[in-house]
Amino acid sequence: MLEKVGIREFRDHLAKYLNTASPVAVMRHGQTVGYFLPAQQEPAEAEIEGLKRAALKLDALLQEKGLTEDLLVEEFRQLREQER
Repeated sequence: MLEKVGIREFRDHLAKYLNTASPVAVMRHGQTVGYFLPAQQEPAEAEIEGLKRAALKLDALLQEKGLTEDLLVEEFRQLREQER
C-alpha cells in the first residue's frame, strides 16, 4: 500500500522513510509532487561477505599482536578523548 505524506512530514522524518520497504507518495497542497521508492531494504550479499572477511582479518591481526577487543576499544576511546 502506498503511504501518502506531506513534504514537510517527509523532510522532518526522512530517516524513518529511509528504513521503510514500501513506496511513499510525497504530497504538497494535496498534489503528488514525487515518489520515494526505497532502493534496497537489506545490505547486498557482497557487502555482508566483505564485512565478514574484514572481521576475520581483524581477529587474525588482534591474535597476531596479542591484543584483545577490549584493549582496542580502550585505545580508540583514549584517542578520541585526546582529539577533543
